[in-house]
Amino acid sequence: MADIPLTRGQFLLPFVSILDDIGAPTETLLERSRLPSSLAEKSDLYLPLLPALRFVEAAQRTQDIEDFGFLAARRLHFSHLREKTQALIAHAPTLLVALRHACHWASREDTILSMWIEHDLDHVRVCSRLAGTTGLLHLKYAQWIQNIFPIYIVRQFAGPDWMPTAIAFESSYAPSPATRSSWPGVRFLSGQHAAWISLPITLLSLPGRSTALVAPPRDQEDGPSGYDIVELLKLMLPAYLDEGTTALADVADIAGVSTRTLQRKLAHLGLTYSDILDTARYENASRLLRDTDCRIIDIAFSSGYTDPAHFSRAFRRLTGTTPRQFREQSRPG
Repeated sequence: MADIPLTRGQFLLPFVSILDDIGAPTETLLERSRLPSSLAEKSDLYLPLLPALRFVEAAQRTQDIEDFGFLAARRLHFSHLREKTQALIAHAPTLLVALRHACHWASREDTILSMWIEHDLDHVRVCSRLAGTTGLLHLKYAQWIQNIFPIYIVRQFAGPDWMPTAIAFESSYAPSPATRSSWPGVRFLSGQHAAWISLPITLLSLPGRSTALVAPPRDQEDGPSGYDIVELLKLMLPAYLDEGTTALADVADIAGVSTRTLQRKLAHLGLTYSDILDTARYENASRLLRDTDCRIIDIAFSSGYTDPAHFSRAFRRLTGTTPRQFREQSRPG
């Protein structure tokens, strides 16, 4: 565990904007909690987590704001995540892969944050917890933030109106009636082993809806953007999947760039060539499974797999289901 728990300043901005809107003495409240008063200028920097929680609690108490954490969570967006995390999620072939990326990089958002996926019959839970904070007061504010981002990630795949089946909190917290009314049909639970949201397991195989969700990082190098190279590879690779020429060196040579240049452009986004190849293979296979009656063994070969068993394992790793189950789920009735 980190000796000094840190969180990104981005996550305090919604609380600050609410205070500013109601004319609260925001700078004074920040200074009393030993936080920078010019927070908007330092939102991309890391701040100590415990003073941040004390600031939010003091602001809610002195300004009499009900469900401050929920109101702040409503002002957060997918774009508040780190740019490289956004890129990994935007280019993930399936929701399952996107959630795995979010879990892997969670500690880059809060240094003591851990995320994981639990299976619960026909549902999965996307769980999160701040290490070493059991029993700490004011966690409900952080847990709203912890839960809202998995919801936003699922919405990149399931649509902007998607709702979880349940939202759970580690703290003993009950949302107000006004807050509950904003989440029709959603169960709220408190006193859980972690903060989590629940979703049907069938959603894990949803493909990405758009790769235009994210702007290129601000320090993007000159020339074609990194996202352009991703899209070009995804357009080019399907023609070579069944040709046996999808090795990194082969593709770089075909594309007319050096292997190192291609790796560097992808690494700039936090991606690897294997990530792009997996996406191309998945998109090809899922289209054939969904739209044709081709035999699964033929789909495996056309997607670049020489071993159908390897194809099934790879497909399940990306979707949580076997190719046969995916075909059945894609054709209701």
